[in-house]
Amino acid sequence: MTKLIILDRDGTINHDRDDYVKSADEWLPLDGALEAIAKLNQAGYTIAVATNQSGIGRGLYDMAALNAMHDKMHRLLREAGGRVDAIFFCPHNPESDAEACNCRKPLPGLFEQIRDRYGIDMTVVHSVGDTLRDLQAAAVVGCPTHLVRTGKSQLKVPNHLPTGTHVHADLMAFADWLMTSSQNSI
Repeated sequence: MTKLIILDRDGTINHDRDDYVKSADEWLPLDGALEAIAKLNQAGYTIAVATNQSGIGRGLYDMAALNAMHDKMHRLLREAGGRVDAIFFCPHNPESDAEACNCRKPLPGLFEQIRDRYGIDMTVVHSVGDTLRDLQAAAVVGCPTHLVRTGKSQLKVPNHLPTGTHVHADLMAFADWLMTSSQNSI
């Protein structure tokens, strides 16, 4: 059975920007995030990313720019000894595409796509993000939820987190927690 973890991208793996990450040059990994992914891979976990990318729908960047960002992420991950298996993204502008979109978090569409691709029971798939909407989307499909205090939640933990949400300083703290809790359950 696949051991899968779902990560948000902006604010969880890389630095987030109020004006959107629009290019590979602006895509900068958070300290320790790539190493955390490598650690999870080495422990046998497959990593999928679920990310809102409304900058596409807003016309701030195109698919070529998004692909360049992801190429950079994949390259830097390889150098760190890690990998992301798949990236699922919502390109929609929440203002103009709202009626046609089921994939923009906090809606569960991206998580449903991941569930369908991997054919996995989502109640055993940990999901990590830096915003309430990341956790809400994961909770709808039954994922255990984890908030990292990077990105949007760096200054303040959001109110009304899904029941059972664990809060971690960053992605490496989550990886360390998972390794410890996995050892204790053996």
